[in-house]
Amino acid sequence: MTIKEVAKLAGVSPSTVSRTFRNHPSISEQTKEKVRKAMAELGYEPNIYTTNFENKILKTIGVVFPASMKDAYENSFYLETLRGIGQFCNQKGYTVTIITGATEDELMKCLKNSQVDGFIFLYSNLDDSLINYMYDEKLLFVLIGKATKMVNETICVDNDNIQAGKDACEYLINLGHKKIGYIGTENSKVFSNDRKSGYILALTEHSIPFNDKYCIEIPYLPDNEETKLIELLSMKDRPTALVVCDDMITIAIQRTILSLGLSIPKDLSIICFNNSIFSRVFNPQLTSIDINSYQLGAESASQLINHIEQPDLFATKTIVPYYIIERESCRKID
Repeated sequence: MTIKEVAKLAGVSPSTVSRTFRNHPSISEQTKEKVRKAMAELGYEPNIYTTNFENKILKTIGVVFPASMKDAYENSFYLETLRGIGQFCNQKGYTVTIITGATEDELMKCLKNSQVDGFIFLYSNLDDSLINYMYDEKLLFVLIGKATKMVNETICVDNDNIQAGKDACEYLINLGHKKIGYIGTENSKVFSNDRKSGYILALTEHSIPFNDKYCIEIPYLPDNEETKLIELLSMKDRPTALVVCDDMITIAIQRTILSLGLSIPKDLSIICFNNSIFSRVFNPQLTSIDINSYQLGAESASQLINHIEQPDLFATKTIVPYYIIERESCRKID
């Protein structure tokens, strides 16, 4: 009889069975009872020596990347955040396990088989099946981003993305721009929606009419000839400036901008987010909002370890500051 057979009968993951052996506080009493019932029915007894050994040394955090074939692994935000997580965990004697997959099904399989003490999700999506699984199983996790359900029960580390979007738009307004567009990514991405909300708020507060045609959503890795962008920048009354939700998207759309005969910042000012190395090697260098990716990672590890070691803590919400790095991609207009 194996741990996998116990997990199958109890309807939980093998890692949940393992944590039940160790009476881990992240597992609810209801779930523990299901596991114990399955163990009794199958006549399974855990190896007491292995269990005691795990209790002494198992200090592992699982870091969950978004489902992706490749773009998540090319985005410096995740790598810099992971660096913050890793360095903080090293100081506290915890190890880090990376959980990745090309699809949500692959991710779910890896997540269920992970024997860790808690999870850090590097992203926040609307109605995400993996996050829903964490809630259903009452597993311990930290979300880098904003919770969209069970808000008071979710440990979150985030920027104030609404205010950041507002500040980005106001930066352009203060340079004299009134025709300002917004380029976001998929609607499921909470941070992109919040930055757009802040952009709209800035327009409203400065009595600039919101033009829905100035807002588009495109993938992180758009086609070389992105149709939505071509339509936006080919308008007779096109925007003179753009707020772009991520500097990787700015890099990806550069070819389309140049193909339309437009120059940055002469014809089109751009402010974006993340302040990655791409912002610095772009020509011209990009004005960008640094969201402190490293600090987001370190804070998420800190909060998770606090809750692992003190299970009775209330769910915390940590806001990490951001700041604008001024470079050459924005210009003042009359």
